[in-house]
Amino acid sequence: MEVSLQAYRPLSCSTVFPERISNLNLKLKPLTGFCPHGRFSSWFKGDLTSGVSCKITAGSADSSRRRQRTVSSSRPNGPGPKAVVPKTPVEISIPKTSQRNNGDKKGFVSSTSTELAGPKVDVKRVYENGREVEESSSLNSKTSAIGRSIQVVDNGSVDKGIDVDKKLSDEASLKLKLEMEEKLRIEEIERLAEENFSRGNKLFVYPQVVKPDQHIEVFLNRSLSTLKNEEDVVIMGAFNDWRWKSFTFRLIKTTLKGDWWSCQFHVPAEAYKIDFVFFNGKDVYDNNDEKDFCIEVESGMDLFAFEDFLLEEKRKELETLAKEQAERERQAEEQRRIEAEKVAREADRAEAKAVTERRRQLVQELTKKAVRSVPDVWYIEPSEFKGEDLVSLYYNRSSGPLAHAKELWIHGGHNGWNDGLSIVESLVRSKEKDVDWWYAKVVVPDQAVVLDWVFADGPPQNATVYDNNHRHDFHAIVPKSIPEEQYWAEQEHQIYRKLQEERRLREEAIRAKAEKTALMKAQMKERTLRRYLLSQKHIVYTEPLDVQAGSMVTVFYNPANTALNGKPEVWFRCSFNHWAHRNGPLPPQKMVPAENGTHVKATVMVPLDAYVMDFVFSESEDGGLFDNKNDMDYHIPVFGGVSKESPMHIVHITVEMAPIAKVGGLGDVVTSLSRAVQDLNHHVDVILPKYDCLNLSNVKEFQYNRSYSWGGTEIKVWFGKVEGVSVYFLEPQNGLFYAGCIYGCKNDAERFGFFCHAALEYLLQSGSHPDIIHCHDWSSAPVSWLYKDHYVHYGLSKARIVFTIHNLEFGAHFIGKAVAYSDKATTVSHTYAKEIAGNPAVAPHLYKFHGIINGIDQDIWDPYNDGFLPISYTSENVVEGKQAAKEALQQRLGLKTADLPVVDSSKSNTGLKGPYTFPNAWKESSSGQRL
Repeated sequence: MEVSLQAYRPLSCSTVFPERISNLNLKLKPLTGFCPHGRFSSWFKGDLTSGVSCKITAGSADSSRRRQRTVSSSRPNGPGPKAVVPKTPVEISIPKTSQRNNGDKKGFVSSTSTELAGPKVDVKRVYENGREVEESSSLNSKTSAIGRSIQVVDNGSVDKGIDVDKKLSDEASLKLKLEMEEKLRIEEIERLAEENFSRGNKLFVYPQVVKPDQHIEVFLNRSLSTLKNEEDVVIMGAFNDWRWKSFTFRLIKTTLKGDWWSCQFHVPAEAYKIDFVFFNGKDVYDNNDEKDFCIEVESGMDLFAFEDFLLEEKRKELETLAKEQAERERQAEEQRRIEAEKVAREADRAEAKAVTERRRQLVQELTKKAVRSVPDVWYIEPSEFKGEDLVSLYYNRSSGPLAHAKELWIHGGHNGWNDGLSIVESLVRSKEKDVDWWYAKVVVPDQAVVLDWVFADGPPQNATVYDNNHRHDFHAIVPKSIPEEQYWAEQEHQIYRKLQEERRLREEAIRAKAEKTALMKAQMKERTLRRYLLSQKHIVYTEPLDVQAGSMVTVFYNPANTALNGKPEVWFRCSFNHWAHRNGPLPPQKMVPAENGTHVKATVMVPLDAYVMDFVFSESEDGGLFDNKNDMDYHIPVFGGVSKESPMHIVHITVEMAPIAKVGGLGDVVTSLSRAVQDLNHHVDVILPKYDCLNLSNVKEFQYNRSYSWGGTEIKVWFGKVEGVSVYFLEPQNGLFYAGCIYGCKNDAERFGFFCHAALEYLLQSGSHPDIIHCHDWSSAPVSWLYKDHYVHYGLSKARIVFTIHNLEFGAHFIGKAVAYSDKATTVSHTYAKEIAGNPAVAPHLYKFHGIINGIDQDIWDPYNDGFLPISYTSENVVEGKQAAKEALQQRLGLKTADLPVVDSSKSNTGLKGPYTFPNAWKESSSGQRL
């Protein structure tokens, strides 16, 4: 349905409706997705606060079908055509200016044009029951007010009086102007109502040309609607194809001729279209025969501008959510720290109490044995003393093994040597005593209960002969020592404080180490990314190097090093998100010469929802010869976008995995690659045989998962985590993997062939649909052809096969067949890829064969956090760390600890790895040295 309305000059709603606008209670809520035509459910709630344009069109059948494909809902059973029953009552907003104060049972009045006006005019208002309302006398009252204002002016202030007169005159003129505009507005609405009613149109809007950021009024003729028998009329809608700011608003019956109902609301600045339906607030709808009503908003955003606006809003929302999440995590971490600190305090208190009790028992035992003196051996003067007193301790040299010592020293402590060696003094010969008495002036420790000591022929570290009371040491009671309970309470507190300080230092060291580890890892990732982005600088690079969403980027290209060398023109063809961006590819752009040599350049705007930039180059606008990087295209990551790449599900089917089933480098690659891809937010699983020789101590959360039957046997499936990667262990009950080894059986080909088939069967029976199946070397090569020949037809059609060659020396036939069947084939480095490129297993498939250099997992192979090394080290102390590791290795292997070179090889001992080169290389590099 289309209603064509005669255009009139629209009036300013902000001046005509000052009271109503100020009192509008507009509640706008964002709406995501599309609302099907006339079909609404309980999720669609909100306040009606947006407008309707003068051009009203029913949604076309095509657009209706498009929305139906987007959102589906069941057709309700209710009165009225195509009615929908909402699950919950609809929230409805009513403007304050529409609320009735005369006790109307519905709580609102009819919305006549005069009621909506700001200033009052001399026009009679009529309610629905026809009762007249007194004419407004606002002009008279305001005139009286003006008169009173003039009287307050000082008779002598002539200039001020003139200013007041002029101001009052201007106000009166403005008031008359507003009244005239209001009268014209009323006449215009009455004319539109009569005109549309005579034509059988049930809907019109004022003003007729709807623009963004303005108030409009929508009129519905109930008698021409499916709601003609309904007591309430409510409008429910949203903007921009039901994607922005939902609203719900009650219509008010007007006094216009015919059964016209209306409501007023605001059209937001972002609107290009208004979509809405009418209903009775319950279950009866007028949804324009399931096409919904829609009104175009002129001179506002278009669809693409609105899409960009939504992306910017999403970016802001994500920033806010990230801040909120960071704050939640900070608070959670703080709470964890507080709780951990509380537990630690309690543990330290318990430990302090236990240590104190052990020491107390020791001192009590010593107190029982301690005396004040031993005749002819030692004594103390004065005999009564306390802590911090200076006493003389006498010793009879001739009483023990030090009879011939030239020097005498006391090495002492207190309370069972609680604080170690705290008394060290030299003894001198007593001139006042007979026999061979020597003495030393000693300060009694403050908290001493028992003194402990031995005599020696020299100071600590230099003594050779001791008198230690026949290995029982000497012990003396401190007669006036500190009260026992007080002493042990202080001891417990001191031990507790010491434990707290030790714990604090440990935790600070751990925290500092973790922060340094994280920093080093982030720096390494940044350097690695930078190296990657600059790895093709001789062909292509960008400025800035790290491309940011929502910003401009310039792409520099050197055709001299590509297939486009010598071409007079180079055209840049670009898109985003793996060529799947919502706006499609950008128009081809002719590149212009750059300032640096043979490079050409092109500049594009990166959309806010981009996460990767995709491009190729061609010799003309129409195409012709392309440089598409050997069918791989060029891809550069985009940072800071509001959209993220959808995670993939990758499954490795392999017979090795470090550290639980490792023979060579294959096992290291499987573990490290899985962890690296998992860090990119992809989902990674590994399927591995459950050998009877597995090192299960390195498997976390190991548990039985399920069983299934295939190949005439039951296969048990076990699950566990290895270095944080999910691993499924297949254990066929036919005993194929109860061999005590990984390789080396005569039937290895049969064993691993069975495993490959069983792994695909497990994926099929478990309902898994991976995006990529990655198999390795000859041992899991059969996966490629078993999948393509069989399982792709059984329901695993989604996956792509990636095959990696780790060592072409073994099973070349199987490897060649796997390369042929795979979608992509890789090997462990660019160098090795060149070395084997001529091999018959690889040569026919070079178009899909790529060398990708192996990396190492910095978390696993990190000397700074490796518990197996005697000293953790970084680049700052690498010499010290390697020296300590070398000495530890020499001791472990029983080698002479000397400053000699030590060579270690952890690679497979095969001809391919070049062990035969060691002796010659050694002779050339370190002649005369011991290997």
